[in-house]
Amino acid sequence: MASDRAAALDPTALTRLRRVLQPDWIHTVRTRRLAAGALVLLAGVSALRADPDGERAPVLVAAHDLSPGARLSATDVRVEHQPAVGLPDGAQSDLTRLEGATVAGPVRRGEILTDVRLLNSRLAKTTAGPDARLVPVQLGDNAVLDVIRGGDVVDILAAPDSDPDARPRVIATAAVVVLVSDRPTAATAADDRVVLVALPAAAANAVAGAALTQALTLTLH
Repeated sequence: MASDRAAALDPTALTRLRRVLQPDWIHTVRTRRLAAGALVLLAGVSALRADPDGERAPVLVAAHDLSPGARLSATDVRVEHQPAVGLPDGAQSDLTRLEGATVAGPVRRGEILTDVRLLNSRLAKTTAGPDARLVPVQLGDNAVLDVIRGGDVVDILAAPDSDPDARPRVIATAAVVVLVSDRPTAATAADDRVVLVALPAAAANAVAGAALTQALTLTLH
């Protein structure tokens, strides 16, 4: 007993170091319970915390820059697995459905291909409303096609081919340009260029009908 009291009154250097590194409060039951509870809480948080990368999903991206009007093939796209939480609406993942589709606007290499990047009914609805239609317009003056781009808003005017003095009339307003065909390499194909516009159904049908008998042109907003 005396020796124990002496050791307590005059602890060795090792004992003093142990007390510094492990103070008495560490060994209390309450402290141990608090530490155990904290560890359980941390384990629960770690289990619930989402993976930083999140769930990944396959998506098709452009393998190189794509021009408006290009028809897609397997060499134009590649599959990437990207975090699903960050994918845009309408992201495409089925290569078999994408082959042969026509690109509606310029697409940069690495850009995710979505439904509104392609010529389809979804593009028409997104551009001009739920009752929209896409209609090709062949203009009387193809020089206009060199100054308009996808996304431009235009009005469409018509005048009878049979009467050069007839006053043009507006047959559709606020048409959205979706696609402008490329300049042809052969001079003989110059008249084949068209502009594809999105319009509500009634206006689109009126434009399509006028194109059968009248010369059409555009004015830009």
